Amino acid sequence: MPRFAANLTMLFTEVPPLDRAGLAAQAGFDGVEVLFPYDLPARDWAASLAGMPVALINTPPGDWAAGDRGHAAVPGMEEKFRDGFLRAVDLGSRIGAERIHVMAGVARGPLAEQTYVENLTWALEQAPDVALCIEPLNVDDMPGYFLNDFDQAARILTDIANPRIGLQFDLWHAARIHGDPQAVWEAHCDQVAHVQIAGFPNRAEPGGGGFDLTALFRALDNREDPVWVAAEYRPARATVHGLGWLNALRARDRLIG
Repeated sequence: MPRFAANLTMLFTEVPPLDRAGLAAQAGFDGVEVLFPYDLPARDWAASLAGMPVALINTPPGDWAAGDRGHAAVPGMEEKFRDGFLRAVDLGSRIGAERIHVMAGVARGPLAEQTYVENLTWALEQAPDVALCIEPLNVDDMPGYFLNDFDQAARILTDIANPRIGLQFDLWHAARIHGDPQAVWEAHCDQVAHVQIAGFPNRAEPGGGGFDLTALFRALDNREDPVWVAAEYRPARATVHGLGWLNALRARDRLIG
């Protein structure tokens, strides 16, 4: 059965970041993910988490206000990427992060793809005990982002051919990029290592958009390797008042169990 993680960057924002893990646990989540946990000390995160699993963190994006969205595919920024990746590995080890999403950055063209593959290969060699993933992001939300197509991501993963790196399937981005997230899931589910869900059309509570969440969870039930399903959405109201979807899926798990 899938495990459910609360994205602490987007959920429970009614309270400060270090208070959110406790609310997530009370709400019934199995773990959390944090997009960019770098602004607070690792010891403070560890105390806040109190042993709650961390499904995923991202590599540092760089200067977000200046347009940085990571550096893995940006030619000439190899040193910047590698320093950031090692920082992510160090912080991840301190807070128990199970997987690191490697952000590609703003770039385009064959040289960018070559740089991306070389940096991902280096990262896998540099951190042999760390699981990684890559995530296509839609260009409306992330203009110029290099990895912006699920077929592209699947091809790159096939070329790298390392079981420690997989596809991050974000339902919102799959819908925005390809229009039919169900087809994207069916085409690439074998490579998926991490899932993120949100609703349509406003990226609020999960549900709608023509995607069969029940079918997704049935597929994940049959996976030998457990996959985290992270709630990465913008609550339409206070987070705790919009968790009917989680309660319904929990009830389903109890019936199956």
